[in-house]
Amino acid sequence: MEQPLRVINSAAPIRICDNGGWTDTWFAGHGQVFNVAVQPLAEVQIQVFPRAQRPSGERVIIHAENFGDRYAPELDGSGWGLHPLLEATIQRLGIPDDMALEVSIFSQAPSGASTGTSAAVTVALIGALDRLTSEQLTPHEVAYLAHSVEVDTLGQQCGIQDQLCAAYGGINYIKILRYPQAVVSQLEVPDDVWWELERRLVLIYLGRSHSSSQVHEKVIRELENAGPANRHLQDLRRAAARSCDAVCAGDFQGLGQAMIANTEAQGRLHPSLISTDAQHAIEIAREHGALGWKVNGAGGEGGSLTLLCGQWSAARRAMIRELEQESELFRNIPIRLSRHGLHAWE
Repeated sequence: MEQPLRVINSAAPIRICDNGGWTDTWFAGHGQVFNVAVQPLAEVQIQVFPRAQRPSGERVIIHAENFGDRYAPELDGSGWGLHPLLEATIQRLGIPDDMALEVSIFSQAPSGASTGTSAAVTVALIGALDRLTSEQLTPHEVAYLAHSVEVDTLGQQCGIQDQLCAAYGGINYIKILRYPQAVVSQLEVPDDVWWELERRLVLIYLGRSHSSSQVHEKVIRELENAGPANRHLQDLRRAAARSCDAVCAGDFQGLGQAMIANTEAQGRLHPSLISTDAQHAIEIAREHGALGWKVNGAGGEGGSLTLLCGQWSAARRAMIRELEQESELFRNIPIRLSRHGLHAWE
């Protein structure tokens, strides 16, 4: 087996509980977002080989493990292949002329779970490629570059909070001053608050991959027409600020209320943003004493739900059991709060 010259590893966390989401977008203009970085991580490994030892058509091999895809993409600008985001990121950063790469990508978080997984993958890939060329980008620069790949290179609708959370890690209060320019404040809390928040948070995958829909396009058009002062956007910004205050005070009841307020504000944007499955899961969580719930990401069909449980661990476990028994689609994804964002090493 051919031995690589170098092996570079990188990883970045996903995001949950994004109170204030929708306000980190171009149509909101400015915003406030609270979010929490968690494991499971998006992982990237790059094996570096001499270019002279590789066939001319296989300078880069991408192995997207979650999809079972292994292929050599065209990176000459002629079009995108199986995984445009991965290909566009590699093309954007470039590869040293004398090198060939095998790039493996993996995440234990389901694709389309509305937890910022694609942003985490992009951030991790940029971190590994940056390590390859020793450019030493800052976390902020990595986040902006990851965002630009999605928005400028691929022309997708995309906020900035997911990339910032993946790059920085931790518990964040993000102020978008003027899209996409943002300031990240990482909340420093006592270990007891950190551990208790970790114990109480639950991530439930609703069993279907989320993707943008006509509902989202309709909401975007309405918000664009209403402008940054739209009252629904204001409600979302307030939910982010309330979340920040609550966590800093160790007030889990207050955080739960902010999560509920944010989810209700999402529903006012469009009823379909809170799916029937999400509402059903929320009712079960409420019966088990949950303090709060947040439909992750923009909302809509599929995706996932962040739940904030009450004091009793037994009630948390009973809630998870009932959710998974209620629907074969519902699945608890074990999480740990991630103190660190992007990290790369070899």
